[in-house]
Amino acid sequence: MSSHVLAIDEGGTGVRAHVFDHAGHQVAAAYAEIALAFPHSGWVEHDASAIWDRTTDVVERALADAGITGQDLHAIGLANQRASVVVWDADTGEPIYPAIGWQDLRTVERSNDLARRGYMIVPNHSATKFAWIVDEVPGARAKADAGRLRFGTFDTWLAWKLSRGAVYVTDPSNACCTGLYDYFSNRWDTSVMEVLGLPAESFPTIVATSAVAGETASAIVGANVPLAARAGDQQAAMFGELRLEAGMTKISYGTAAMMDLNVGGTLKLSPGGAFPLVLWQLGDTLTYCLEASVVTAGAAIQWLRDGLAIIDTPADCDTLATSIPDTGGVWCVPAFQGLGQPHLNEGARALIGGLSRGTTRAHIVRAVLEGIASRCSEILEVLRADAAPVEIDVLRVDGGAARSDFLMQHQADLAGVPLERAAVLDAASLGAGYLAGLATGFWNSTDELQTAWRCERVFEPRTSADERAALLARWQRMVEHTRSQP
Repeated sequence: MSSHVLAIDEGGTGVRAHVFDHAGHQVAAAYAEIALAFPHSGWVEHDASAIWDRTTDVVERALADAGITGQDLHAIGLANQRASVVVWDADTGEPIYPAIGWQDLRTVERSNDLARRGYMIVPNHSATKFAWIVDEVPGARAKADAGRLRFGTFDTWLAWKLSRGAVYVTDPSNACCTGLYDYFSNRWDTSVMEVLGLPAESFPTIVATSAVAGETASAIVGANVPLAARAGDQQAAMFGELRLEAGMTKISYGTAAMMDLNVGGTLKLSPGGAFPLVLWQLGDTLTYCLEASVVTAGAAIQWLRDGLAIIDTPADCDTLATSIPDTGGVWCVPAFQGLGQPHLNEGARALIGGLSRGTTRAHIVRAVLEGIASRCSEILEVLRADAAPVEIDVLRVDGGAARSDFLMQHQADLAGVPLERAAVLDAASLGAGYLAGLATGFWNSTDELQTAWRCERVFEPRTSADERAALLARWQRMVEHTRSQP
C-alpha cells in the first residue's frame, strides 16, 4: 500500500524533494542548488534542462534516504517559483532558450507600456517574457505560428517532464502570476495573448490546484504515480502553514521574502500596492490573497557568501550578528533587484552606509539581516491596512532564512506580534504534499491536517509601539537614499 507523498519544490536558487508520511512528518529530504546566469544587467536566467536533471537527482536521493521506492508513493505534488518562464519545442521537448527568471527586468519598458494602456501587467509577470523569447530567439516566431511551441511556468515544465509529455497543465495560483489570467472566468485572457502575439493554443490547461491531472511515466520514479497538485511556491507555503482562513498571514524567507494575507473567497484590491492573487482552487472553489514582497531576502545572505565572501555558510550570520551589540551605525537597504511594496521601484539598488574604519564583517552581516527585517516590516504595514478591521496578531514564518534566530527575533521586535516558526521550514514542499494528499484521499480533510502542523519556536516581540515607530521612521530615511542614486 502506498504510504507516503512526495513533494518537489523548484525554487529560485535550488530544488528540493521531500517525502512525508501520513502524520505529516518529513521522512527524508534532498536539495540541490541551481545556477543562475546574469548575462546583462537586470537579466536573470536558468538552465531549464539542468533544473530537470537536478530534480531527478533530488527525487532519487530523497526516496533512497526514506528507504522507499516509487511504488510506495501515494501522490506527487509540485511547488515552484512563479512567473519564471520556460518555452520549449513540443516535438523535441527541449527548451529553445534559457528559462527567464521572474526577477528579470529586460521587459520592464514593454510591461510598463502595457500597464499604461490598461492591461494588468507588471515587470515580474511572465507575459512579456514569453513574448520576448518568441520575438527575439531566431526561428521562434515561425515555430509559435506553427503551434510547435509550449509555454509554461516551472510547474508545467516539471509535470511535462515527469509524464514524458503526457501532462500539460497549470493551476490558477500559477496562471494568475503570468499577467495572462482572467480572474473573473478562471481562464486564460486571450486578449492579452493577442496583443503580445502569443498563440493561445500553446498554453497549458488550467486545472484545480489540488486534483489528479495524469501520472508520472513509470521510468521516472519506478511507478505511475498520480500528479495530484501543482501550486506557486508562496501559495503552497500558505497551505503548508495552514493559513486557511481569511485574515491569516505568513512570511516565507526564501530568495525573496514574500508575505501573504488570506482574504477568503472574494477578490480584493490593495490601496498599498499588494498584488491580488489566487491562493488555490479546491474543487470548484477559489480562495484569494494579497501578496507583498521583499525582492531580495535570502539572496542577500547568499551575496554575503558568494559576492563578498565574508561568510562561509548562512549559519555564520547568526554567529557574527550576535557577536556585537549593534551595527555600529552601519545600515543596509537590500534593494539588489529593486524595491517591492510599498515603493514599487524596480530601479532602486542596494546601499550600505554608515561605514567607518571600525566597521567589521560582523557589522555588515548584522546590518544586512536588520535590513531584511526592516523591509519585511514595511510590507507588513501594507497588509495590516488591507486586513483592517481584522487584526494581524501572529505571523507564521518559514523558508531557509527563517533559520536565523537573530533575524526572527529582530523581525518580531519590528512587527510587534509573535512569530511562529514552523518545524518544517520548507513550507512550500509541505503544502504541495498536503494538496497532493488531499486530492488522492491520503488525508481526508484539512481538519485532519491541523494535527500534523507543528511549531518549532515562538519569537515574542520585545519592543514598545513607540520604539517600533522610531525604528520605522529611521528606516524610511535610509530608503530615501536609494531614490537619489545617479
